[in-house]
Amino acid sequence: MREIQFREALREALNEEMRRDPSVFLMGEEVAEYNGAYKVSQGLLAEFGPERVLDTPISELGFAGIGVGAAMNGLRPIIEFMTFNFSLVAIDQIINAAAKIHSMSGGQYSAPMVFRGPTGNAGQLGAQHSQNFENWFANTPGLKVVVPSNPYDAKGLLKTSIRDNDPVIFMESEVMYGDKMEVPEEEYLIPIGVADIKHPGNDVTIVSFGKIMKVALAAAAELEKEGISAEVIDLRTVRPIDYASVVESVKKTNRLVVVEEAWPLSSIATEITYHVQRHAFDYLDAPVHRVNSFDVPLPYAPTLIEAILPNVEKTIKAVKAVMYRD
Repeated sequence: MREIQFREALREALNEEMRRDPSVFLMGEEVAEYNGAYKVSQGLLAEFGPERVLDTPISELGFAGIGVGAAMNGLRPIIEFMTFNFSLVAIDQIINAAAKIHSMSGGQYSAPMVFRGPTGNAGQLGAQHSQNFENWFANTPGLKVVVPSNPYDAKGLLKTSIRDNDPVIFMESEVMYGDKMEVPEEEYLIPIGVADIKHPGNDVTIVSFGKIMKVALAAAAELEKEGISAEVIDLRTVRPIDYASVVESVKKTNRLVVVEEAWPLSSIATEITYHVQRHAFDYLDAPVHRVNSFDVPLPYAPTLIEAILPNVEKTIKAVKAVMYRD
């Protein structure tokens, strides 16, 4: 099996689905002539032409709206945002049009489309380019929200998302595009809404998703050196959430830590915490701990970024707290 980058896994998914279904097209800033801001769409213009790989002006509201209209008329658009920070300009089209049209039309219309691009912090990009809105979109009925953590999952989940008949928010990370792992050459799909146990364990459950899975797995490796066996669950999608996998793991380990890059208020970590106390309260041997970013706009200084974001040290501290070993 060959080893490819995260961006290459996404590109293969786009290629395969565009070859399979002529109604699929890609639209966004710099996706065509420049081969994508992060080179995810490299070569697509040469193969599929300007009718199916479309460069747009810097007008997220405009091209998101065009995408919604195209989806309602039988096409399957993939709308790329250079960063999901810019999706705020288009949020009316995403939430008030794409997410609601099936319900509002009594099933006469649907919007089978994917909004994709990078999310979260990627270094010194400033407060307006370093935000996480997974929980915002996950709060919206009618949307599905996918946040893969590695190339294998990214390819299988993107292919599934493109084929889905609901609008899908597909969130990546600039700092993952160069990540490599083995990805099969043969076709495969990964279902939306199914979590994956990335590291089995017995003493504590750590739940995360997206690039913060690197933090969770690194923390589990360090904890293992101290004789603490952590089960690490990758949610992979945050709407729908695979609550059952988390609850079953907590019933085994009796402790839970949720690690997430977003701000703490109304976060995915908050939702997981509520669900576990509601459905596995009697199995908990300690209160659930969350590791989120601090409740402030992200600073620019590297030292402050490190202080504010979730990291391995904070995750280990949280695990030891729920094990009463801090």
